[in-house]
This record gives sequence, C-alpha cells and structure tokens, in this order.
Amino acid sequence: MANAITAEDERYSELFDVVKETTATGGDVFGDLTPRMNALREAHPVHAGSLRELLELPPAPHHMYDNERPHFTLFNYALCNRALRENLLFSSEVYEESPGVRQLGKVILKMVGDEHLRYRKMVQPMFIRPKAINWWRKNWIESAVEALMLRLETLQSADLNLDLCARLPVSIVTQGMGLAGEDALTFRTHLQKSMMARSLPMEEVMQSAMQVQSMLMDVIAARRAQPQDDVVSALVACELELADGGKRPLEDDEIFAYCRLIILAGGGTTWRQLGITLYQLLSNYHFWEACREDRSLIEPAIEESARWMPTDPTFPRLVTEDIELEGVQIPAGARIDMCLGAANRDPDIWDNPDEYDIFRPRGKQPHLGFGMGPHRCLGMEVAKQEMVVAIDALLERFPNLALDPEAPQPQLLGGLEQRGMSAIPVTLR
Repeated sequence: MANAITAEDERYSELFDVVKETTATGGDVFGDLTPRMNALREAHPVHAGSLRELLELPPAPHHMYDNERPHFTLFNYALCNRALRENLLFSSEVYEESPGVRQLGKVILKMVGDEHLRYRKMVQPMFIRPKAINWWRKNWIESAVEALMLRLETLQSADLNLDLCARLPVSIVTQGMGLAGEDALTFRTHLQKSMMARSLPMEEVMQSAMQVQSMLMDVIAARRAQPQDDVVSALVACELELADGGKRPLEDDEIFAYCRLIILAGGGTTWRQLGITLYQLLSNYHFWEACREDRSLIEPAIEESARWMPTDPTFPRLVTEDIELEGVQIPAGARIDMCLGAANRDPDIWDNPDEYDIFRPRGKQPHLGFGMGPHRCLGMEVAKQEMVVAIDALLERFPNLALDPEAPQPQLLGGLEQRGMSAIPVTLR
C-alpha cells in the first residue's frame, strides 16, 4: 500500500474534494451555516419543516426521502441527545427511504432494537479500545502515517487536505478490508461512482456497482478459504446471535454490506474531520504549540473539533408514536432532522460555544459530533486513533509547519450533510 498511498495519482483530487463530492451527487455547495442554525435554535428548540427548508436551501434530489411525511427539526442539545438515545421512539428505519442507503443492503445504520443490538454487538469489539489501538494502530495506522510523513519530508509545501487527510483514512480502511495497493483507490472510485446516479449515466453507475461487488466478494471468498488478520476474516469468523438464542455465521451478502458501509464511512468522515481539526489548530497557533508541548492535548483537540464543527451536522429519524416536544405536537410517522451543528453550540451546555477551545472543560454532557446512544459512530475510536497518530507525527517531524500565508484563504464548504475544508495549504520548512 505504501506506493499507492504516496503516489501522485489524480484520483485523490477527484475523490477527496468537498465541492466535487457534493456536486457529484446533485447537491449544492454552501459556506458556514452555523450562524443560521444557531438563530433557529435560539428562536425555538423545535421547528416545523426540514432543516433544509428552514435554512432556505434548495432541495437535495439525491436524498429523495418521503416528502409526504410531516417534517420537524430539533435544534437544542437536550432534544437531539434524547432523539439519538431513544431509538425505538426516534427510529433510524427512516434510512429505508433513502435510495443511497437502501442500496447498501442490510446494514446496522437502519436497524433498531434487538436486531440492531445483535448485529452491532457482534462487530463492535473490532472498533473499540483497546482493539482500536492494539490492532488498527499497530497493523495499519502507524505504517500509513509513516509513509505519508516520508513523502511530506520531500516537499517544501503541501496541501494537507490532499497530501495527508485524504490519503490516510482511505488507505487504512481499505487495507483493513484486505484491499491493498492500487485496489484501494480503484475500489474507492467505483464505490463513489456507484452512488452517483444523479450525475452519471446509469450504465456507468451499474458497472461501478458490479465492480464493487466483484472486488469485495473476491476478498470474502479468499478469506473464507484462508483467513488473515483483517476485518473481512474477522467478519467471516463472527457468529450472529439469533432471537431464539441460537447462533449462525454471517452470509456473504451480510459481510459485503458491512464492508461497504465501513469503507464508505471510514474513508470520508475521517478525511473531513481531520482536515477541520488541523485547520483549527493551525489557525489558532497557540493551540498547535500547546499540543506540541503536551501531546495529551491532541485527543481533546479532536473532540473539540467534532463539537465545534461536526462534518455531518444533521441526521434524520422517524417518529414512531405521537409525541409533544417543547409544546410542539409531532405525529407518529413524522420525520425529524436532528441539527447536531446547533446542538453542539448550545449555550445551555457550553460556555462560549462558538469558540474553538482545546482547553474546554469536559463536562458531564458529551458533544454529539460522533452521535450518541445505540447508533453512536461505530468506528469513532479508530478514526480518533488515525487523527491522533497523524497530528502527533506532524508535530514531531515538522517543527516549522504553518499555514501558507501566500495561499488563498481555505474555506469550510460542502453540502448540508458532508462538510470539510476546501484545502489546507501549509509550508513545511
């Protein structure tokens, strides 16, 4: 993978560009929406209408959720936290109405209750501490970061968005799945194209979907024949607890669905959140220097980034019973949007919530940037380890690293759901 992760491959700039990523799925690109989200939260914690409508943004054709349903949006911390935790009342089955998620197959993202518990419990040990450190870090993260640092050491300047943030997570998650070298970028290219029905000819979309299936099924078959120390082999060895108390191994299509979801989430979210974190640290250079002096501050800096600007500031749920929230009647069958971008800036929870502050005291109420409750981000510990190791290496290897004052001002952009940095231009010497 070392050659692929450091290669001068134009596919990196095509796959990991927040503007191209958004427009490729038929969406529009927006700047910082947080002030408008905050204003809606301060007006009332619950509003009728979707978040997109309330922000007066154009519709997103690639989502195609059931527009006949009543729609409401939650803005404050208390309500978003509750909706994330109470998954039977605020159901993630809403994802069944998203064509993009439907095509992922049977994935835990849209499960609820006992079924979700059984499927998640089976795979969770692969993604939590200490395995996130002892397995992912030792097998893939440290070697990938080292390869990228060696490449950066040959340069005078760089765009950390493309030269580090984009390359690191996609290489780690695909290696973890048994896809190495050239296959990693080829797979990511086809995976992204398979979800671009709004901007590509359907024949090309279907060809990419078949290529994704072929590549992953080949790995699954190989691991059934000869297991290795990777995620697919672990999934092959898993046994799903059944509702009647029995157990069974996972079928190929279930392993395939897990792998697609993990690669899709692991390659994209970490790229964007690492970029946001690095830009905030370098823009507030005293925080960068503080992390250099005390490396234990790196993880709080990442957590504060996920609070201050989560790369995915909104998630949907389906209300399963009539309910009243803050005086607003919400009927069963309504869809709600949870505006985590506003909830994470709730002044009832944090002092000076609009400030990025790595010294912020950790209160009893954790931020919602990685979600909360039964669907809290499965891979967040792995993602945090990727970011910690990468930032630590930059601090160690590049004592003069700074934002390039001659470069255009970087921007935080994207659609409503997936947001990241346009670039992170730096000087390395």
